[in-house]
Amino acid sequence: MPHILRKHRAAALIGAAIIAGAACLPFTIDASNASAAPADAGGVLAASGSFASIVDADKPAVVTITTTMKATDVSADQQDSPMDEQFRQFFEDQGIPLPRQAPKSRPSQQAMALGSGFIISPDGVIVTNNHVIDKAVDIKVTLDDGTELPAKLLGTDPKSDVAVLKIEAPKPLQTIAWGDSDKLKLGDQILAIGNPFGIGTTVTAGIVSARGRDLHSGPYDDFIQIDAPINHGNSGGPLVDRSGNVVGINTAIYSPNGGSVGVGFAIPSDEAKDIVAKLQKDGSIDHGYLGVQIQPVTKDVADAVGLDKSGGALVAAVTADTPAAHAGVKPGDIITSVGGETVKTPKDLSRLVADLSPGAKKSLGIWREGKVIDLNVTVGGNEDGQKQAAAESPDNKGWSSGQPSLGLGLAELTPDMRQQLDLPRSVSGAVVASVDPDKSAAAAGIQAGDVIVSVNDRPVHNSRDAKTAIAEAGKSGRKSVLLLVERDGSKTFVAVPFTAA
Repeated sequence: MPHILRKHRAAALIGAAIIAGAACLPFTIDASNASAAPADAGGVLAASGSFASIVDADKPAVVTITTTMKATDVSADQQDSPMDEQFRQFFEDQGIPLPRQAPKSRPSQQAMALGSGFIISPDGVIVTNNHVIDKAVDIKVTLDDGTELPAKLLGTDPKSDVAVLKIEAPKPLQTIAWGDSDKLKLGDQILAIGNPFGIGTTVTAGIVSARGRDLHSGPYDDFIQIDAPINHGNSGGPLVDRSGNVVGINTAIYSPNGGSVGVGFAIPSDEAKDIVAKLQKDGSIDHGYLGVQIQPVTKDVADAVGLDKSGGALVAAVTADTPAAHAGVKPGDIITSVGGETVKTPKDLSRLVADLSPGAKKSLGIWREGKVIDLNVTVGGNEDGQKQAAAESPDNKGWSSGQPSLGLGLAELTPDMRQQLDLPRSVSGAVVASVDPDKSAAAAGIQAGDVIVSVNDRPVHNSRDAKTAIAEAGKSGRKSVLLLVERDGSKTFVAVPFTAA
C-alpha cells in the first residue's frame, strides 16, 4: 500500500505483508540488541570511493532506542492519523494516489517500538524523533557496543518532531558533531545511519534529491529529500555529510510496499540543533501564534494589488480574538515582514512566528491598499492556538474541559473574504479559518477556506450562529453534527463526529 511512513507506532508482526508504521519499527517480540564491534573515531574523509573513515568515526555515536507503550488494543486503524492525512494530501497533490487500507486489530498486549538516535555530548545527551518516543512509558537505549541503558526524556517538540534523551554511562561517550545543512546542494553525497528492522546498526549511502520539501505536517516543514535507503527503525538516526557531520535527522519515507523505494525525508540540522538546544534547557517549546490563514502571493495576485513582484503571505482569514485580530490584521492584507525580517513565502511567515516566544512584541510589515503600513502585534502561544483550533461557545470562552469539539476555528464572512473566496452575495455562513489536524473535522475532510452554511439543517449566517448550533448539538448528546459546506461553488454535507476537547 502506498504510504508515507512516519508517525505510526501501532504494533505489527515482523514479516507481515503489509506494514503500517513509522520509520520507527513497531514489534511485539523482544528486540534483539543492535550490537556491533566498537569503533575508534578516526579521521573523517577516507580515500576516494570509500566512506569507511566516516563510518568508523560516526557509527559508535549512533544508538538504538527501544520504547515500551501502555498495554492497549494496538490496531492498524491508527494508520489514518492526521499526520498521514497531511502526507496523503501532499502526494495526491503530486498525482500519486494513496489508497486506504481496511483496519485490522489484534488482542490487547504490551507494545514495543524501535527507532534510532545519535549522541551529541559525551555525558549522554541523545537526539531522536518525537514520534520514536511518543506515548512511551519506558525508554531504553542500546549503544553501538551492545550496552543497554535506561533513558530519561529531557524534552520533546511534536511540531518539529524532535526529542532529546539523556542516559548515564560509566564513561564519556563518542559523539557526532552538527554540520551545516544550509550548505547542502542537490547531488551532494550523504550517509544514513540507523537500525532498520532491528537487525543492527546499518549504513546506507545516497545523494540529496531535493531541498525544502513541505509535507504539510507543521510550521517547520523544510525536509531534505534523499535517496539513501532508510526503512522502519531508521527514524531519529543521523544523516551525515562527507565530513562526517550531522546534516539531518532521518524522519519519514514514502513507500508503496512498506520498504524503501529511494524517497526519504530528513529534518535539516540547521533547524534541529536550535530546537535541541531549547529542549535541553527548558524541556519543551512554546511556539508563537498569530491566528491567520495564509496563502502564497502569486504573480497575478501581486499584479492585482500593485506589488512590483510576488512575495509575502496573503491573509485569507483572521480568526476572531487572536493576536492578529487584536493587531488589526485584515483578510486581503499581505504580510511582508515580521520584526524586520522579510517574508517571501507563507512558510517563511509560519517559521518566523513559530520561532517567536509568546508575549513577544513585533512589528508586522503589511501591504494594504497600495501602500506599506506597520502593525504592532503581541505574539500568542501554543495555548492560544489550541483554544482557537476548537469551535468556541457563544460566550467566546471556548469549550470547557470534557465538552465535545470539532477542532474548528471560525471567522466572519467579511466582504474582503467573500471576494477572496469568489462567493456570491447569496451565500452566508461562517468561514473555516483553521482546522486542528488532531481533531475530527480534519479527519472528515473539512478545510480552511470552507464556508459552513448550515448546521444540522439549520441555516447559519455568521460564525456566532455556527458556534451556537454546534454547541447545542454537542450539549444534546449527539455523537456527530451535520454540516453543509460550500467549497469551490458546490455544497456538500459532511458529518463530523464530536471528540472530547
